[in-house]
Amino acid sequence: MKEQYQTVLNKTKFQKFAQGCRRHYVLFLMCLPAILFFIAFHYMPLPGLYVAFVKYNYGKGIFGSKFVGLDNFRFLFTSGRLWVLTRNTVLYNLAFLLLDNIVAVFMAILINEITHRWFKKVSQTIMLLPYFISAVLVGLLVYNIFNFEYGFVNRLLKVMNMEPWAPYQDAKVWPFLIILIQLWQVTGYNTVVYFAAIMGIDSETIEAARIDGVNAFQRIRYVVLPMLKPTFIILILFALGGIVRGNFGLFYNIVGRNSLLYSTTDIIETYVYRATMTDFNFSTASAVGFYQSIIGFVIVMVVNKIIKTIEPEYSLF
Repeated sequence: MKEQYQTVLNKTKFQKFAQGCRRHYVLFLMCLPAILFFIAFHYMPLPGLYVAFVKYNYGKGIFGSKFVGLDNFRFLFTSGRLWVLTRNTVLYNLAFLLLDNIVAVFMAILINEITHRWFKKVSQTIMLLPYFISAVLVGLLVYNIFNFEYGFVNRLLKVMNMEPWAPYQDAKVWPFLIILIQLWQVTGYNTVVYFAAIMGIDSETIEAARIDGVNAFQRIRYVVLPMLKPTFIILILFALGGIVRGNFGLFYNIVGRNSLLYSTTDIIETYVYRATMTDFNFSTASAVGFYQSIIGFVIVMVVNKIIKTIEPEYSLF
């Protein structure tokens, strides 16, 4: 009897789903490209995780290769650098996560307060341009600015009769430089996201605040910022999933193979790249990716649980 009831219940759910699809077929068609994208690039490759547990053989393929269990993960845990690599990766991503969003919110509010329409559009365009610059060009630009012999900074110091600066021999300054470079490159894109959220605020709410006599700072504090809170929290939650995944292009093109800077600039991706370039061991790279995914998943679940406890309407699920 219980099995029959469950069968009828499942059939009813399917009928309701089919009716919803027919009723809102236009919306489903609009979502179809995104659905196909996630199926093709996020779900279909999942069987490839098996590579992390085998000694990959090019001739035999993934499932024909020798199963080695957790041997590929020992590469990380026995290297002696796992703590330093994880620390650098997480701290950099936390700094990127917080500063990128805070600065983007600040810039979006400033742009929104600009009354001149032409200047507002030009500002948005100029801020967005660095986002489309290749990491290779960014690394070349940074090198030409901070190079000891003919870099812009040291040429300026020589003109001012000051001692030259050797940043490529000083590991302590690079966390600040890398964070500034990251902010310069992505602030424009993030600003557009928050600016779009500001544009979605009900104009009647803004007008009501003006009629009540609030000034610009009060309007930002009591109207705009609370309206941006859901967007801010959702973007933070999405970004937390990749908190142990470093920006390989940024770090490798700026630092390269300068071992003097590894103590503060070496992240998991750059270390694995150097370690696997000699034998092209895809199994090790897959094991590292699996390790990062598990940690990111746990962090997202924990943070989402905390937010759900504090502010249920802002949680992902």
